[in-house]
Amino acid sequence: MTAVARRPRSLVGRLAALVPPAVAGRLRRLLVLFVACAVLQGLAFVLLVPFLTALFEGDRPGTLHWTGWLVAVGAGYAVLGAVAGSRARSAAAEVLAALLERFGDRLAELPIGWFVAADRTGRAADVATRGLVFIAATTYVIVQPLVNALVTPATVLIGTAFVEPRIALVLLVAAPVVWLTYRVIAASSARAEQEHTAAVADASSRIVEYTRHQPALRTAADNRIARGLLDEAIGRRHASARRTHLSTGGAAALFAVVVHLSVVAVLVTGVWLTLGGSLAVPALVGLLVLTVRFTEPIVNSGVLGAGVAAARNTLDHLDELVDEPSLPEPDGDPPRPQGHEVRFGRVRFSYDGPAVLDDLSFTAPQAALTAVVGPSGSGKSTIVRLLARFYDPEAGSVSIGGVTLPELGSARVTELVAPVFQDVYLFDGTVRENIRLGRPDADDDAVLAVARRARVDEIVARLPEGWDTPVGEGGVLLSGGERQRVAIARALLKDAPVVVLDEATSALDAENDEAVGRSLDELRRDRTVVVVAHRLQTIRTADRIVMLDGRGGVAEQGTHDELVGRGGPYARYWRTRQQAVGWRLTGSRGSAPGPG
Repeated sequence: MTAVARRPRSLVGRLAALVPPAVAGRLRRLLVLFVACAVLQGLAFVLLVPFLTALFEGDRPGTLHWTGWLVAVGAGYAVLGAVAGSRARSAAAEVLAALLERFGDRLAELPIGWFVAADRTGRAADVATRGLVFIAATTYVIVQPLVNALVTPATVLIGTAFVEPRIALVLLVAAPVVWLTYRVIAASSARAEQEHTAAVADASSRIVEYTRHQPALRTAADNRIARGLLDEAIGRRHASARRTHLSTGGAAALFAVVVHLSVVAVLVTGVWLTLGGSLAVPALVGLLVLTVRFTEPIVNSGVLGAGVAAARNTLDHLDELVDEPSLPEPDGDPPRPQGHEVRFGRVRFSYDGPAVLDDLSFTAPQAALTAVVGPSGSGKSTIVRLLARFYDPEAGSVSIGGVTLPELGSARVTELVAPVFQDVYLFDGTVRENIRLGRPDADDDAVLAVARRARVDEIVARLPEGWDTPVGEGGVLLSGGERQRVAIARALLKDAPVVVLDEATSALDAENDEAVGRSLDELRRDRTVVVVAHRLQTIRTADRIVMLDGRGGVAEQGTHDELVGRGGPYARYWRTRQQAVGWRLTGSRGSAPGPG
């Protein structure tokens, strides 16, 4: 594992590390403007002491002198404040655009397997829809008030040291107490915000899952379990929001109390000095005004604790995304495969747990259909994902035409491999548009030709608007078998030499089952086809069968007749499948078809 470079701790520094150098430079210049404004504000507060002293003592020349300084400093503050406000809004827009581009580019770079985990997609959705906008706005919503809360009091403290060192000493003693209180509050707010963000991501994932799988849930006998999980996630989100608000409100109140205690300390000290004759009353009034102005930005910063925690939390998620390792890619042009034979060589792979595949080796010949069969959980779908390069194996290799997938690179693998997954997802467009995704520059004649080969034209004939009928989000307006036929047409249009199919046809009706079977015959004519097979006809007519052993390896390989003749694991699997099909068709195991 490569070490992650040490990142800056400040919000501006962390933002600058995520945006292009030009935008980062503008952020740093904006920070300088914020500091200059805060210094001028603090200086104006300090000038109030000699101004009020001169005013109360009736010193007209002194009053006019200090008035001139107040006007000059106030004018400078107003000009710099206007410039800073304008540049802050422009910077926020630039930061948002840069972060959206960085976020989108990073998502495109991540291996497809990263998106399989629901918590990751939920968190990414939350960052994209809420987090990035919030982070972009922090330049003026959070950073500027924080600068005021730090720089303005510091300026006031330095100025007070010249006017009345004893009062400055009281403020200096109070400062660490205020700062430690703020740090404790910020840490508490950060924990509450992390909990809230996790609850929001979980609820978002549950909502998407519940919405996407409505057809399956509504056909189930009882969907109370799924609804219960959704309600539980939403309940956790509401509960975490309440705890966050209570924590934030209580923390802000506590912080205000601590800050105001410092005002009381200054008041007591000032009255004591005045009664002792060492501090004039006009100077005391000015110093009390100065103390109030000293504490005001600090009190205001207390309510920013939750915002700072939320900003850091979102930046943490962005940093995690940036640090997520990508699959290795080749330097320069990848080597050309010698044919399109697929080979798994001693592959080992796990999903952060026990090995799903362990020392797995098999070959899928070119221009042939290889059926992968085996018990549930034996790694069949993992083989599909590795061949589509969702992941790279931990050991061993997956190759096409003698070239391993890392040597080919993700872009070349995408060109060579057309996957059709068990859970086919169609976009909310027309049938024609969903097929054309296989090759966006294909003309209508090519789209219609592959659609006929996959028997999608039979589906279109029943649709109200024909080829221009919208299929709904996820393809919900089509059946599972119809969606799979559209996906196969898309794979035919892509014309990739390797097709990998997670064939979930065990629950299809007879029409779609037969149509998908004919589509497979179309695919196998001139391509290397690897099928996670469930249909008896697909298994029996495959050119090669790979029987997994359920422990991550291969139990047997060969043709159907060879493996049945051996009487081993495959023969037992075949008989079990026949009996299952016979039971579904007739309700009697005795009527199952023979091996033929």
